[in-house]
Amino acid sequence: MGIAKKFTLVTAAAAALSLTALAQAEDQFISIGTGGVTGVYFPVGGHICGMINRDRSKHGIRCSAESTGGSVANINTIRAGEMDFGIAQSDTQADAYNGTGPFKGKPYKGLRSVFSLHPEPIQILVRADAKINTLDDLVGKRVNIANPGSGSRMNADLIMKEKGWDKSTFRITAELRNSEQAQALCDGKFDATFWSAGLPNASTQEATSTCDVKILAIDGDFAADFIQKYPAYSKVTIPGGMFMGNEKDIMSVGPLGTLVTSDKVSDEVVYQLTKAVFSNFNRFRRLHPALNNLKAEDMATTSLVAPLHPGAVRYYKERKWIK
Repeated sequence: MGIAKKFTLVTAAAAALSLTALAQAEDQFISIGTGGVTGVYFPVGGHICGMINRDRSKHGIRCSAESTGGSVANINTIRAGEMDFGIAQSDTQADAYNGTGPFKGKPYKGLRSVFSLHPEPIQILVRADAKINTLDDLVGKRVNIANPGSGSRMNADLIMKEKGWDKSTFRITAELRNSEQAQALCDGKFDATFWSAGLPNASTQEATSTCDVKILAIDGDFAADFIQKYPAYSKVTIPGGMFMGNEKDIMSVGPLGTLVTSDKVSDEVVYQLTKAVFSNFNRFRRLHPALNNLKAEDMATTSLVAPLHPGAVRYYKERKWIK
């Protein structure tokens, strides 16, 4: 091989390496806030990041999912510019955009929707020996109302409000994170815990398989009135047999999980994330049981109070899901 040809090959190889190094140096890092590691948000956020990262060589976006305190915490972190995306309950999204609930007087008009996810029924887990058969039986008991900043806590506060309760209603009030609740419940530290998550989820599975735990139904007139007053919620059935010791269908209410972002995140980043999920939608649905029944077009339009981000709109128009 001639010297000139060798030089050309070496130069080309060096240029290729330089371009690769440059591309790696210019990778854009994005983050998705999820929830506790025993809930559904954490694995779902990880799956979304995995789908983006598969095509990182094409778009230069690298994604990481972070365990957080949940819905309220995720939106507050996005608002502070410390995170790009977050998973939040549809009711939390509505409160943040409108300045109600935990965001009272502080509407976040820069919040943007990307797509909705799975239903998240409120699961009130009760010890079988606590003699709790209805919501009213919680009065005077030891109850975990979940950690401040979580969607579970928002749900607990809302049910307490509608029942005319406050912390003094219970003999003891705990504020544990979801990752702590199952063990504490089975250790007898409290009688019941408020918990909202997709189905199935590790925390409810842990509690029901470790000790004798029942899931309390939320139904009847209370559920009907609740849904009418709070349209971000809907009726959800927890299938019988999904969790040990709970063999019959259990009626509850709950919001949907939603993926949200900020109007400050670029259109291209949101477009690439949205495309990554829906271009591989069948695979995405198989990644977690909570996602099995999702319908792509519904995810683009359902329970999204905050305006759609332009990057998501671009993709949905390409698919003709919206006009």
